Amino acid sequence: MAEPILEVRDLVKHFPLTQGVLLKKQIGAVKAVDGISFDLLRGETLGIVGESGCGKSTLAKVLMNLERATSGQVLYKGEDISRLSGRALKAVRRNIQMVFQDPYTSLNPRMTVGDIIGEPFEIHPEVAPKGDRRRAVQDLLDVVGLNPEYINRYPHQFSGGQRQRIGIARGLALKPEVIICDEPVSALDVSVQAQVVNLLEKLQDEFELSYMFIAHDLSIVRHISDRVGVMYLGKMVEIGTDTQIYDHPTHPYTQALLSAVPVPDPEAREGRERIILQGDVPSPANPPSGCRFRTRCWKAQEKCAQEVPLLAVPQVLSGEAAHDSACHFAEEKDVVGAA
Repeated sequence: MAEPILEVRDLVKHFPLTQGVLLKKQIGAVKAVDGISFDLLRGETLGIVGESGCGKSTLAKVLMNLERATSGQVLYKGEDISRLSGRALKAVRRNIQMVFQDPYTSLNPRMTVGDIIGEPFEIHPEVAPKGDRRRAVQDLLDVVGLNPEYINRYPHQFSGGQRQRIGIARGLALKPEVIICDEPVSALDVSVQAQVVNLLEKLQDEFELSYMFIAHDLSIVRHISDRVGVMYLGKMVEIGTDTQIYDHPTHPYTQALLSAVPVPDPEAREGRERIILQGDVPSPANPPSGCRFRTRCWKAQEKCAQEVPLLAVPQVLSGEAAHDSACHFAEEKDVVGAA
């Protein structure tokens, strides 16, 4: 088994809610990420899925130190990077890069493609000396499947898929070991999504990259991921290999998500059980006690309101199907058409 390159331990990110203009008083907190732990192994892709607002993008920003963690640890090769600043943080960021969600707003419209991709070299001049930067940028454009002669063009002259390739090239510029992809294909057409996903897989093999891949599309997540983590309201509720999550889901929320995946086969669609969740997602500023999913769960009992379920292997699973699930009443369920 590969060794972890990134270890997350009890990570918490709360955004304070304040009242008043001059004398601000904290009256609560939005619990965007609330005690998450997982490992990212060297050379693997870890998919993160969940509803909008569950904390996926906040998690990505905290891992990149774009948002400071409230508590917990982010260990890169055994070193806690969650409290770094200045030169120490700059050195770590060379090895951990990010591809942002929206290719239309993540690129500066006033900068040429050459300036955008070459900007990391200005911050880390040791990677590419000044005289070699133009060639380095052209090589990166070639790597992501774009014409090196596009170096003097501006972002508005490219399609969405091409812009995302430019974002990927920028992420590769410093030769990182970890790339965090925050919904990199959600703003793209289906055919372009496939091109970008295939490109990411090709680059992973070529440069031995480790990915954390955040997405809504469960089909894409299964295609690209080695392991999958399911988030709900700031918590990780289930995590395992792609086969374990998709073929042996035990958490009710995971089962509901998988039942919503579109099925192209009409015969399989007819025999499929659709799980419709009742109620709205609770506010992260005032989450339910105990299990956070209990207000929408058909299995909820009194114990669910009193005790927070641990993320552990349930007794109902054994052998290759065994994986962590945070449910007091975890039960394996075959969700037809989830594949």
